[in-house]
Amino acid sequence: MNLKGLEALRAFMEGGSVNAAADRLHRTQPQVSRLLAALEDEVRFPLFTRKNRRLVPTQEAREFYAHVEHALHTLDEAMYAAERVRDKQRRHVRILTAPNVTDALLADAIAVMTEEDPGFTASIDSRSRLDIEIWLGREQFDLGITVLPLDSDVIDVEPMVNVCAVAVMRHDHPLARKDHVHVTDLVDVRLVANAPRTVVRQHVDAAFRKIGRLPNIRLETPNGQVACELAGRGLGVAIADGFVARSSLKPGMVIRPFTPSIELRYVFIFPKWLPRSRSVNQLASLIREAARQQGGEAVTSGQAP
Repeated sequence: MNLKGLEALRAFMEGGSVNAAADRLHRTQPQVSRLLAALEDEVRFPLFTRKNRRLVPTQEAREFYAHVEHALHTLDEAMYAAERVRDKQRRHVRILTAPNVTDALLADAIAVMTEEDPGFTASIDSRSRLDIEIWLGREQFDLGITVLPLDSDVIDVEPMVNVCAVAVMRHDHPLARKDHVHVTDLVDVRLVANAPRTVVRQHVDAAFRKIGRLPNIRLETPNGQVACELAGRGLGVAIADGFVARSSLKPGMVIRPFTPSIELRYVFIFPKWLPRSRSVNQLASLIREAARQQGGEAVTSGQAP
């Protein structure tokens, strides 16, 4: 398909009108109209209808644009990469990571990199572990951080740090007086649980099965940080990734070690088809050191002031 026609479609969808698309593309309105008409001829289905003298995208156009937007984004990434090579800027790192890692580990490592190397740049894409697994092989990244298990033959995996899950609750919860929380302490206690497919939830369910009981799940969310925040509001006890708990800790919240131990194995992932730059290796080293330090803090009991 004509690339200019696809770019005209993107400009129209983002701007909302032919005039706005013309401004974005630095073209005249008739030029943009001709590009959109030619694209409509190429795809052989209507892209627009007229309503009150304005063009309105059809449902087919919206479905088609979802694919166009992804394709053009990939092309944009290729163009940016070409610019970096042309300018000899080989110090850009594209990072794919779970959201909680950004606060717990990534921010400090990036701060050190930018201070030591003024030419260092980075782009950060935060996704859940399940999303990372789905998108592997389609995402463009240099360095990823996630939790095992992970099944993919297009990446190299390197250990980073092991972190234990903890119990999170409000400071006045009866279990907050304990030095650690055992699964038997949670029998009939209201829980704020992670979604069933998450690693922590699978281990929690297994711990309850082992003692022949069912967890009393009051609230459920796929987001560990949300679970911690709800637990901190007194809505139940959350069993959470130690990194997530530490990064979510707010006044009035406490965390306690949880038994039986649930160990989460954080790893680096690298695309096999890309050579690792010096910046990628340096950043990974800084993150690994921060992970080892934070990992120790994540399993100790604590209370937000």
